[in-house]
Amino acid sequence: MSRIPDIATMAQRLLAGDRAALARAITLVESRRADHQIAARALLEQLMPHTGKAQRVGITGVPGAGKSTTIEALGTNLTAAGHRVAVLTVDPSSSRTGGSILGDKTRMERLSVDPNAFIRPSPSGGTLGGVARKTREAMLLCEAAGFDVVIVETVGVGQSETVVADMVDIFLALLIPGGGDELQGIKKGLIEIADLIVINKADSDPERAERSAGEYRAALHILAPASPDWTPPVLTASGLKNEGLDRLWGQIERHRQIMTANGDRDRRRAAQNTRWMWAMVRDRLDTAFRAHPDVAAQAQDLEDQVRAGRLPASAAADRLLAAFGLDDQASA
Repeated sequence: MSRIPDIATMAQRLLAGDRAALARAITLVESRRADHQIAARALLEQLMPHTGKAQRVGITGVPGAGKSTTIEALGTNLTAAGHRVAVLTVDPSSSRTGGSILGDKTRMERLSVDPNAFIRPSPSGGTLGGVARKTREAMLLCEAAGFDVVIVETVGVGQSETVVADMVDIFLALLIPGGGDELQGIKKGLIEIADLIVINKADSDPERAERSAGEYRAALHILAPASPDWTPPVLTASGLKNEGLDRLWGQIERHRQIMTANGDRDRRRAAQNTRWMWAMVRDRLDTAFRAHPDVAAQAQDLEDQVRAGRLPASAAADRLLAAFGLDDQASA
């Protein structure tokens, strides 16, 4: 996208459900060009009254857990039931080239051609946990375009679980059947933030899947639930066979009803929005800091000295902050 589009026209077309306009709008918010970022903020401001009505679902899982297969089956079920489903998938960008595989449309062949579905793979760009810089904005754009279910799939590595959990209404952990060793291999932090746990591929070994489910249920009993009104259910399912996904969606709907009734859903979104605001402030400050000519002139040399052990990191930071115009008192 080289030129700045007409924001009013783009907003009008997007609100009418134009998928091409939605794709261009997401490209606009993902752009790092300063003029594109200004235009993207203006577009989002126009569209904000039309956002917030979708069910936001985050899904993570261990490698090989069958996330794409399960999302496609679930999404196809939902569109058949009259929903409009958007899937935002984040691919791991190459640390060397910054490239991205962007293969999710290939993995979700049926859903990608469904007129009531929209799949958007986005490179992570090296951001925290592999979450694309503008995933939150893309989610709002999908809502404004009339999608009432937005699924955000994480790459399932690093800190991506916590980052995605902080932008959705319900966060699912998709796991595979296994014994106690597999349970120990899953980070405690993932279990703590999951609102729902699904043991996938249960069709391959139903008994083993049920044993795994029982172990996770037992593990959840020793953890304090995030809400007194919700204990994360542990389900078994098969995305490949499309088995158990109706029960999965039923639990998502039940979670929405309970959290709406007790006010937790609104409180969760309000807290997410506030943290999002400060994250954007930090992002903009970091960009401005690194772009400052006096900082840029010294940064590489100071980084080399720190890497070589010739200069303490704290001293290097002091010099960079001074170059930016912050003295010790201001930065303390």
